[in-house]
Amino acid sequence: MPDFFAPCPRGLETLLRIDLETMGAHNVRATDGGVEFSGDWPLCYRVNLESRLASRVLWRVKETRYRSEQDVYKAVFDLQWQRWFDVNNTIRVNTTAIRCPLKSLEFITLLVKDAVCDRFREHCNERPSVDTLEPDVRIHVFIEDDKLMLYLDTSGDALFKRGVRQYTNIAPLRENLAAGILRMTGWQPGTPLVDPMCGSGTFLIEAAQMSLNIQPGIARRFAFEKLKNFDAANWQAMREHAIAAQLPPAPLELYGSDLYGDALRTASRNLQEAGLADCVQLKQANVLEITPPAEHGILVANLPYGERMGELDELAELYPKLGDALKKKFGGWTAYLFTADRAILKLMRLSPSKRTPLFNGAIECRLLEYKIVTGTNRK
Repeated sequence: MPDFFAPCPRGLETLLRIDLETMGAHNVRATDGGVEFSGDWPLCYRVNLESRLASRVLWRVKETRYRSEQDVYKAVFDLQWQRWFDVNNTIRVNTTAIRCPLKSLEFITLLVKDAVCDRFREHCNERPSVDTLEPDVRIHVFIEDDKLMLYLDTSGDALFKRGVRQYTNIAPLRENLAAGILRMTGWQPGTPLVDPMCGSGTFLIEAAQMSLNIQPGIARRFAFEKLKNFDAANWQAMREHAIAAQLPPAPLELYGSDLYGDALRTASRNLQEAGLADCVQLKQANVLEITPPAEHGILVANLPYGERMGELDELAELYPKLGDALKKKFGGWTAYLFTADRAILKLMRLSPSKRTPLFNGAIECRLLEYKIVTGTNRK
């Protein structure tokens, strides 16, 4: 049974572990930055198709110890790469390391590429070409101390590239992080959801897809389709089943707004491209002036990092006003604010009921939960 590793945004490992167990994965173990698991190839296809949280699905083809660069070369050369993909496929090697004693990761990347190509040349009398931009096959090398792990990427482009969000703004939120945040809010389809700083519409698109049971990978291709063991019939049946389970687009209780017209136009174009324009209500509005569309619901916002709304002093001015607006208008709602700015904790003048650490790439952030009850919560 093949072994896999699914990286994800740091902070979402437990949720991803639960999802993989629900899908029937074996030997599931959450680690920092992802989840290890075992399963058959149909499970690999399914995780690529259905996981909203994983960034990739990597097939582990070797784990060993090494002492020298020559050990790395031999470990790679000894693998039967020609059994897994064709010499006509283009390749790319990615190397990451923790506490690596070797001098140069760039040299290790070159060494691994040479070993793969030499293996093909020995068995096929030709070698695969390198394509660093759009390779058919990605080989991932991970080194930790004296441990070497080699993976074949079954996903291709990262899984947060759903194939639907074509346009982005400054500092966009990755789709799998947005999906994880929605999970952490406890939001369920049918519950009113408001994003008052919707930007390119990531939260709204994820919520609409969840509501209509649209699988996140249904609109894209995957690297496992290039592998020699690819079961096209099984994959086609899986896709057809997923498409048959989708609900038709219809108006949903999803509401987005933004102060900036260009951001709103971006969100509108993305929803249109995804076939979800009829599902979401958009309007241009200041976050301080919006009113709730229902008595209860979830408000979620990716607060600006400074690029969108000016310098830090402008944000410092926004926070207390935002706290007052939520308190005044959104009693009975629960607000979730995602931010990298610790100053908000003092300046909002509301006490968060929960603070969850999450990472947006390398940026450490917090998801702050505020249960809005009129007349309370004020510091």
